[in-house]
Amino acid sequence: MKFCTVCHLHSRTLEMTSNRMEWLIQRCHNQEAPCHSVCRSVLFVSCMLFVLSICMSPGLWSIGVQLRSVITGSYVPGHHSIVLLNSPNEQAVKDMGRAIMEKRLAASVNILSRTSTMYYWKGEIQDANEFLMLVKTKTSRIQQVTDYVRSIHPYANPEVLSFPVEDGSLAYLKWMDEAIPDD
Repeated sequence: MKFCTVCHLHSRTLEMTSNRMEWLIQRCHNQEAPCHSVCRSVLFVSCMLFVLSICMSPGLWSIGVQLRSVITGSYVPGHHSIVLLNSPNEQAVKDMGRAIMEKRLAASVNILSRTSTMYYWKGEIQDANEFLMLVKTKTSRIQQVTDYVRSIHPYANPEVLSFPVEDGSLAYLKWMDEAIPDD
């Protein structure tokens, strides 16, 4: 009987120790859970701030776009744009185009000769012959192109419209990136 009592006592001690170990493990896990949660939150916020800083900085955005293109082998829609401009005469449009190119605001410009235009001006329909220019640039440069054109254009309210490039030849788009320096 003495042996059974010792065994019973020993098994009871083991059971209590086991219960205590389970309690400690649960307590440790419960204390680690908030720590893991805080670490995850800090990591998430840090990643979001990093992404936002890339998006907000044109130079970093351009690098991010190029990295994404290299990694995925695809194009990021909207990184490039085509700006549509008009001008009343050939010399004015050529001068604007050359200046835009010299300022490195575009990879290329196309000048389309003599287009027929109708528009409202001061409440009346106007008819005119104009020259149209397509400016191929980075989206981050549109405001610079717009400001420059407005400063030299012969019209009081020149047409300056931009259209994002959704897709195209990756080789051509890469060339555009190389032709236009980062901001």
